[in-house]
Amino acid sequence: MRLLYWYKSLFLGRNFFRFLIGLTLLFLLGYWWEWVFSFAVLCLVTFMFLLIWDAQRLYGKGNTLSGKRVLSEKLSNGDENQIEVILESRYPFIIHTEVIDELPVQFQVRDFLLEAEIAPWGTKRFTYSLTPRVRGEYVFGQLHVFTQSPLGLFKRRFSMEGQNSCKVYPSFIHMRKFAFMTLHQKHPAEGIKRIRKLGQSLEFEHIKEYVPGDDIRSMNWKATAKRANLMVNVFQEQKSQPIYVLLDTGRTMKMPFNGMTLLDFGVNSALAFANVGLKMRDKVGLLCFSKTLQQTLPASNRKDQLGKVSDALYRLDTGFPDTDFEHLYAKVNRNIPTRSLLLLFTNFEHVDALKRQLPYLQALNRKHLLVVVIFENTVLATLAKAKVGTIPEVYQKTMAQKLSMEKKQMMLEMERRGVSCLLTPPEQLTVNTINKYLWIKSKNLI
Repeated sequence: MRLLYWYKSLFLGRNFFRFLIGLTLLFLLGYWWEWVFSFAVLCLVTFMFLLIWDAQRLYGKGNTLSGKRVLSEKLSNGDENQIEVILESRYPFIIHTEVIDELPVQFQVRDFLLEAEIAPWGTKRFTYSLTPRVRGEYVFGQLHVFTQSPLGLFKRRFSMEGQNSCKVYPSFIHMRKFAFMTLHQKHPAEGIKRIRKLGQSLEFEHIKEYVPGDDIRSMNWKATAKRANLMVNVFQEQKSQPIYVLLDTGRTMKMPFNGMTLLDFGVNSALAFANVGLKMRDKVGLLCFSKTLQQTLPASNRKDQLGKVSDALYRLDTGFPDTDFEHLYAKVNRNIPTRSLLLLFTNFEHVDALKRQLPYLQALNRKHLLVVVIFENTVLATLAKAKVGTIPEVYQKTMAQKLSMEKKQMMLEMERRGVSCLLTPPEQLTVNTINKYLWIKSKNLI
């Protein structure tokens, strides 16, 4: 049993082959010089003793190494996630280590290697980052550590950790990054003068004395007569307004961009938007659809709503069927009875595809406030502005300009029909969407 363990864990080091090459050259030269042959035999005997000594040092009693992989239960999709490996040496001498971590198959990494030296009875921490591009479950394999003494003749392999699994969720790092956009609603930044924001909704807050700059339309004449002083009503922004994210999972959302699909960008932005909406005390819901309705989450502002949104978006994937907006219109009418803000993440390939769906978008906009978010193809925008010098380049630039112009034409067509539209590059999707939502809130359009 012991020999089997040695056979599976013992490997040859680089110095072993260097010694072997040196001995081979000495024996070759010994063919012509007898004294070189005698010296080669002496070196061979010494080499054999060194092999036994090096193996004894690696497998000596108490000489061992332990380690672990520090892995979060959740990874953030599209962001750099830090993974830590901690090694603890029980060797009385300096050892050289090579760490090979069996990464999940989704990363397709086959050259992973970390190297470092660990002092006697010392501890070493390795940190590396992974950027997942697909949501779902990721399985890490074993953690292999190869150790060798300063002689470097043999390597001893330690395999530990076994299989660890984690889940890649929509980007919660991205979500936290944009949560600051609601801070001005609670606390002013230090050193910045606070500007009094006048509410224009029907939610009454309190009555106060009139100061220059107050809206005279909010004058409370009854309170003015009682106090013999000008008094005005103060209103606050409406809270608990229903907001729904409509996420298209059809074929057009499968288009790749920077290693991710448009749906992945939409999912990350939907989670960040839901976080901002809940911090604004609005009710946030979710509808994911393509040809049929895939996920439905009623609007709510409970504490566990963000977790429900994240779980609903976790396994969401694109399909190849075309999106059925007629089915979406029927489901919205059935599931959303009150007037709400509908934020629709979708994409149209050409103007004709948009015109086929415009009647349903207009019908949704009559009962609700609909904002359609479509994606700008930044590659085409770059080609449309590039300098050209050959006939094929002129053709490419002309087609890029035509397709880019079609996107702007789609936006103008929707706005002409009374449907709000937001055309944005995928990398700026979240910030533009949240800014649009905050603008709508400030104008009290819901």
